[in-house]
Amino acid sequence: MDRDLYKLLSRVSKPARYTNNEINAVHKDWEKTAVKIALAFPDVYEVGMGHLGFKILYAIINNRDDALAERAYAPWVDMEEQLRSAGMPLAALESGKPLKEFDLVGFTLQYELSYTNILNMLDLAGIPRLAAERSENDPLIMAGGPCAYNVEPLADFLDFVVLGEGEEVIHEIIHEVRTAKDRELSREEILERLAQVPGVYVPSFYQAEYGEDGSFAGISPVKPGVPEKVTKRVVKDLSQTEYPKEFVVPYVDVVHDRVMVEVLRGCTRGCRFCQAGMIYRPVRERDPELLKGQIRQLIEATGYDEISLTSLSSGDYTCIEPLVEELVAEYKDRGVAVSLPSLRIDSFAVELAQEIEKARKTGLTFAPEAGTQRLRDVINKNVTEENLYEVARGAFAAGWHSIKLYFMIGLPTETTEDLDGIVRLAHEVLRIGRENRTGTRRPEVTISVSSFVPKAHTPFQWYGQDSKETLREKQAYLRQRLRRPGIRFNYHDVETSFLEAVFARGDRRLGKAIARAVDLGCRFDGWDEHFNMEKWEQAFADTGVDPHFYANRELPLQEPLPWDHLSPGVSKRFLLNERRAAYDERTTKDCRGAQCTGCAVCFVLDVENQLVKGEEFHA
Repeated sequence: MDRDLYKLLSRVSKPARYTNNEINAVHKDWEKTAVKIALAFPDVYEVGMGHLGFKILYAIINNRDDALAERAYAPWVDMEEQLRSAGMPLAALESGKPLKEFDLVGFTLQYELSYTNILNMLDLAGIPRLAAERSENDPLIMAGGPCAYNVEPLADFLDFVVLGEGEEVIHEIIHEVRTAKDRELSREEILERLAQVPGVYVPSFYQAEYGEDGSFAGISPVKPGVPEKVTKRVVKDLSQTEYPKEFVVPYVDVVHDRVMVEVLRGCTRGCRFCQAGMIYRPVRERDPELLKGQIRQLIEATGYDEISLTSLSSGDYTCIEPLVEELVAEYKDRGVAVSLPSLRIDSFAVELAQEIEKARKTGLTFAPEAGTQRLRDVINKNVTEENLYEVARGAFAAGWHSIKLYFMIGLPTETTEDLDGIVRLAHEVLRIGRENRTGTRRPEVTISVSSFVPKAHTPFQWYGQDSKETLREKQAYLRQRLRRPGIRFNYHDVETSFLEAVFARGDRRLGKAIARAVDLGCRFDGWDEHFNMEKWEQAFADTGVDPHFYANRELPLQEPLPWDHLSPGVSKRFLLNERRAAYDERTTKDCRGAQCTGCAVCFVLDVENQLVKGEEFHA
C-alpha cells in the first residue's frame, strides 16, 4: 500500500474499504499488460462489492492476458476530505495507480441518485468532467447498466456508453482499444471505431434539438456512419458465457456478502411500471448442472456460508424446485444456507421457503404492489388477493411470524379506494396471522410503500409522477389508517423519488444541473444522511432548469422522447399497446406460458445474436 495513503487510514471510518489485498483480488503486472481498465462503482465499497455484474466483468477482463481490471469505489465523505487535504488523487485498489493512468474507466449506472458521485469521482481523479475537455492523455470514460437506457443527463460527461449485457461486448471494446493504442490513433479515431461496435453509443456523435416550448424535439447523428439507433447487446446462451470461478472476499461486511449465481436473466411477467422487466428481455436460463458446478467452485474459493440464487424472479426458474432440494441436501450438513432474493405470490413460494429455511423462519417478503384488483390489472400484476391470503395462511401455519408487503403509491389511475385496499390487505393478513400462527411469537405485518417513478422504455414512461404534495398526502392517509398493533408502516422519502423521476426522464440539459449540484456539495444522494434537497433546488435555479418539467409532466404520445435512439429491443408499438391495455384495465399474460405478446425482442435476433430493427416488427 502507498505509504501516504496508509497514513490517512487512521483518520477515517472503516479503513478496510481502502486497504486492498482481499482474498482472491487479482494483481497483474501493470507494465506487461496492454489494456488497463478501472471498474468504478459510484457508491461506497460495501455496496459496490455486492454487485454481481461488477464481479463478472472483473473476472472476464482479468482472464485475458492482454488486459487487467482493477476496482475503484466512491470514497466516503471522511476519506474524500483526507484525499483532498493531502492532494492525493483517487486511485484503484489493486495497484494504487491513479484512475487517470488507466486506458478506460468504466462506471456502472445502477441508480439515478449516484450521478453526482460519478462527477465527484472524476474530480477526485483529476479527470476533466466534460468529455469535450479531455486530452489525448486522459482515459476514456465509459458506462453501462440499467440507467444507460436513458443516459442523456450524463451525456456530456461520458465518452461512450454500452447498452445491454457486457460479457461479449467487453472483449470487442478491449480489442478496439488495444488496436488503437498499437496504431497510435487519436481519441476521436478510437471513438469512431467504438461507435461501430453494436451496442456502443458515443454521445458526442449525436445532437439533441428542442422546441420553442422547451420540449424535446429529437436527437440525430452528427458523425457520418454512426447508427441512428443504438440497440442493446444480448447474450443468447447464458450457459456458454464466462462466469467467475472465485469472488473477491472482503474484510468487512458488505451488501450481498455471499455466493451468488444467476439462475436466469430477464422477465416476461410484464409489470407495466417495471423497467427491468422490459430492458432485460428475453428470458434465458442457466443449466442447473452448470449452476451446481459454479456453486461448488465458489464455495471452495470463498468459504462463504450462504448461496443466493439470483434473478429478477428466481421462482420462475423452471428447475428451481429440484435445484433447491439438491443444494439444501448437499450443503445443509456443511452449515451453508440457500436463499432466494425474490419469490412470487403463490402457494409454491411457501413450499420453497420451507425447504430453504427449515432451521430459521424469520420473515417473508412479497410485493402485491397495489391494494385493489382493478389497479393490479392496470399495472399487469397478475396476482389476486386470494393468492396473497393463501400464501399468508401457509406461511404463518408453517412457523413464520413476520410478513413484509411492498406496495407502490402514485400509480396511474390510482384512487382513494386503491389506498384503502392497501389498508384492508394489511389488516386481513394480520388477522390470518393471528388465526394460523404456530408458536408463541405474535404475528407482524410490515407495509412498505414506495412512490411510483416513471421509467424510460416502460408502458408508463409517458405518465407524470404525482406531485410531492400529493404523495405526502397519500403517505399521511395510509399512516393514519395503519396505526394498529402488529402492523408496521414504512415509506420512502418523497424528495428522493422526485429527483429519481427527474433524471429517469431527463435530457442533456440536466447535465449542467448535476455539475452545479456537485459544486454545491451534493454527493451520496441515495443516502438519507447526505441527501440535501435545498442544494438541489439551488442547482436547478442556478442553471435555469425546471425539474417539474421532467418529473411531473405527462408526455404527449406523439412527442419524441430523449431515449428513443437507445433501444432495449422492446418496440415502442408494444409499449403503446400496453399503455392502452392499462387504461382499459386489461392484463397481458406472461408469454412464457401463453402466446407471444409481440414485444419484438425474440424476433429480431440476427446471426450474431445481436438485437436489430426492433421497431420494424409488427405484432
